[in-house]
Amino acid sequence: MEPKYLTPEGLKKLKEELKYLRESKRKEIAERLEKCIAFGDLSENAEYHETKEEQGFVEGRILELESLINNAIVAPASKQGNFAQIGSTVLVSSGPNEETFQIVGTEEGNPMERKISIDSPLGKALVNQQKGAMVAVETPGGKIRYKILKIE
Repeated sequence: MEPKYLTPEGLKKLKEELKYLRESKRKEIAERLEKCIAFGDLSENAEYHETKEEQGFVEGRILELESLINNAIVAPASKQGNFAQIGSTVLVSSGPNEETFQIVGTEEGNPMERKISIDSPLGKALVNQQKGAMVAVETPGGKIRYKILKIE
């Protein structure tokens, strides 16, 4: 598996999710399965089949999280630097508009929280650029040019 880049915050969230799935969700599913089995005939027990499907999903997610965590490359806590990197918070302008983004690993990307993945078009354009640099990003609506105003 290819290593995944994560911020310290992202790694912490993945570890918390893994802990929840292992310690709470597994137990909850096991208890629901016991109740379903107590009803007898499982061949026509829809709740049993749904719970088994959920169990498969949870176990798959646990394996995925374990792999992500074990292969993660954690970006150092961001320090104000000359170049944008994973963990950096970058203030950019595109014309009269200014926006702030945090560059994060692929698994952490969340545009609603202003966290852009290093693998996104904007993330790729910003990484390794310095304050004052102009970058162009190809979007469905055309090319957008951004100027890097600040890197933290």
